[in-house]
Amino acid sequence: MKEYRPAHNGSSKCVGVGGRSCSGPVLPESSHAVFLSYASQDAAAAQKIFGALQAGGIEVWFDQSELRGGDAWDSTIRKQIKACALFMPIISRNTHMRDEGYFRLEWKLAVDRSHSMVAGRPFLVPAVIDDTSDQEEKVPERFREVQWTRLPGGETPPAFVERVRRLLSGDQSLGPGAKSVVAPTARKPVLPWWRTTAVLATIAVVLALGYLVGNRLLSKHGAVVGRHQGLSASATGFNPPPHSIAVLPFADISEKKDQDYFSDGLTEELLNSLSEINGLQVAARTSAFSFKGKDTDIDTIARKLNVGAVLEGSVRRSASTIRITAQLVNAVTGFHLWSKTYDRDLGDVLKLQTEIATSVASALEVTLLADVAAKVELGGTANPTAFDAYLRGAKADNSFRDTKDLPAAIAAYTEAIQLDPHYALAFAARSLAFTNVAIQAETSAEMREGLDKAQADARQALELAPDLVQAHLALALLSDNTLNFKQANDEYERALILAPGNAEVLRISGEFAARMGHFDAGIAAARRAVVLDPLARGSHFALGRALYSARRYEEAAAVFGEVFSIDPGLKETYGLRGFTYYGLGDLEHARASCETNPDFWLSRQCLAVIYDKLGRHSDAEAVLSKMKAEDGDTSAYQYSTIYAQWGDRAKALDWLETARRLRDAGLQTLKTDPLLEPLRQEPRFQAIAQELKFPD
Repeated sequence: MKEYRPAHNGSSKCVGVGGRSCSGPVLPESSHAVFLSYASQDAAAAQKIFGALQAGGIEVWFDQSELRGGDAWDSTIRKQIKACALFMPIISRNTHMRDEGYFRLEWKLAVDRSHSMVAGRPFLVPAVIDDTSDQEEKVPERFREVQWTRLPGGETPPAFVERVRRLLSGDQSLGPGAKSVVAPTARKPVLPWWRTTAVLATIAVVLALGYLVGNRLLSKHGAVVGRHQGLSASATGFNPPPHSIAVLPFADISEKKDQDYFSDGLTEELLNSLSEINGLQVAARTSAFSFKGKDTDIDTIARKLNVGAVLEGSVRRSASTIRITAQLVNAVTGFHLWSKTYDRDLGDVLKLQTEIATSVASALEVTLLADVAAKVELGGTANPTAFDAYLRGAKADNSFRDTKDLPAAIAAYTEAIQLDPHYALAFAARSLAFTNVAIQAETSAEMREGLDKAQADARQALELAPDLVQAHLALALLSDNTLNFKQANDEYERALILAPGNAEVLRISGEFAARMGHFDAGIAAARRAVVLDPLARGSHFALGRALYSARRYEEAAAVFGEVFSIDPGLKETYGLRGFTYYGLGDLEHARASCETNPDFWLSRQCLAVIYDKLGRHSDAEAVLSKMKAEDGDTSAYQYSTIYAQWGDRAKALDWLETARRLRDAGLQTLKTDPLLEPLRQEPRFQAIAQELKFPD
C-alpha cells in the first residue's frame, strides 16, 4: 500500500530512512507535519524537498511508493491532509499537463480544509519546481491567493527550511514592527500574471501622472515627452529604507484576459494613494511597471527598486462582480506581511482603493495622513461606465511612444466627461494629452489650438477639485509651455505640497527649478525622483538636464550614461550628451554622440555647433540649411543658439526676437541655457528675458 513517511522530529512513531518505507500506514499524532503532494513524474524533485526539510528536523508526510490505491491508503491520505500543519503542493509542467491525477484530489481536500480555517493562518505553501507560472497552471484558485515558492528542480535553500520551521513553531514574526505571516515562501519571481496585468482599477488618480512625465518625449521646443524604462541596480548589499514599498502591476486573471487596462489602473491608483501615506516611500510607476512581462524574482525587484516590501495582486472581473486579491511581501525575509481578497459588486469597485491602501498601511505600521481617505477619491467619479472610459484613455496614454495613440486617449477621456461632467480627473488627463499633442504639432496654429484646449480642461479640473494633484500638474505643464513661468512655478509648488513623494511631480518640477536657475533645489528634487523611480529613464534624463543647466557637465555626462543603460534608443540623449561633452571641451566625443542620430532635431542643432568649432564650416552651414528647410520658423530658438555659438550675435538676436514673437516653447530654457551665454550682456537679450518674467 502507499505510505507517507514522516521525518523524525521526536513526535512520530514511524520514521523511514534511506528511501525505505515504514511497514504500515502512519496516522498523524500531531499537527506539526508538512504534507508533500506531487505528481509521480516529479518524485525526484519531491525527494530533494523532503530531504532538505527532513535534514532541518521537520516532520514531513511524503509518499515514496507507487500508487496502489485502496480504501485504507485513501483513508490514510485524507486523515493526514486533515491533520497536517502545512500543505505543500508541488507544481510543475507535469501537474499542468495532467487533467487527472490523485494529487488533484489531495489539492481539493487541502483547499476544502483551508476554507474552514481562521483568516490569516498559514496553511497552503505552493512550491514550483520549474518555470511554470500561476497564470498558465491549472491549480485551484485558492493557490493563487498565496505567494508561490520557486524551488528549481527541488533544490531547497536553508532559508526556506528555516521559514517553514518558524511557521510550524508558531513564530511568524518578521522582526520589529512586522505583522503576522499569511503564507511561507521563498521569494517568488514575477510570474506572467503580473506581467499580463495592466491598466486600471479603483478610482482614478495617477494615470495622468504616469502618462505625463513618465510618458513624454523631449519635444524640439524643450518639453519632455516619452516613456521611461529599464536599468539595473547593484546587487551588492541590501539595506532598504524602512517603510519602503513597490507596487507591482496587478494581474488580469479574468476568464477572457480582457481586463488588462483595469488591473493596471488599480495598480496605479494604489501607487497614488500609498504615496500620500505619511512616512511611506513608494517606488514610482515606471520603475514598478518595468518588470511587467519579465520573469524577475521579488528579491531582484526589491534590490533594483531599493524597497523593503512588495505589494502584488490579481484582478478577476466578470459582468457584475470583481475579485481583487492583494498581498504584501517582506522583500528581505520573503514572508507575507498581509494578504486579503476582496469580492465586490462592480458598483463598489471605486471604494476598494481606500480599503486596500488602509490595510497595507496598517500592515506596515505607517499612519495614514488624517485626510488621506478624502484625497484618495478626489476628482473621481461614482459612474462605473465613466470610470471604465477613463481607464481606456489612460491605457492609450500609457502605451504610446509618439502621438499616434493620443487621439484614442482623448476620445476616451471625452467619453468619460460626457458620462460624468464633474469628473475632474478625466479633465486633468485630457488636458495633459492636449498639451502633449500641442508640443509635437507641426504648425504654430495647431500648437495654439491644442494648448487652448489644454488650458480649458485644466481650469475645469481645478474648478471641480481644487486640490487635485493632476490638475495642478496639468496647469503647470501648460503654463511652462506657454511661457507663463510665474504661474508654472506656483502650480509646481502646489503639486509638490499636495504630493511631496510623487516621483513624477519631483521629476518635472525639479527640471523646471533648474531651468529657472534654482540649481540646488532642482537637482535635489531630480535626485529624489531617481531614488523613487530608479528604473525610469525619465528620472535620470531629468537629472541630467538639471545638471547640464547648472554647468555640472561631468556629472551630467555620467547621468546620461545611466539613461543609455536603460534605453539606448532614446534619441534625445545623444544630442544633449553631445552638448555636455561640448561644455567639457571634448569636441570629438561631442561630434560622435551627435552623429549617432544625425537627422533628429537635437542632434542637428548639436552638429551645427560642433562642426563649426571643428572648422568644418561648410558642413555646419549644410546642417543649418537643412533645419531651416524642414522646420521653418518653428525652430527659431534653436537657430538663435547656433548663431550665438558661431559668434554671429546679430543673427542670434534676430532669431531670438522671432522666437519671442512666436512664443516658441524653446524659450523655457533661455534663463540658464549655456548656449546663449555669448548674448547675456546684450540689451536686446536682456529685454527679452525681462519680458518673459522669469520667477526669482
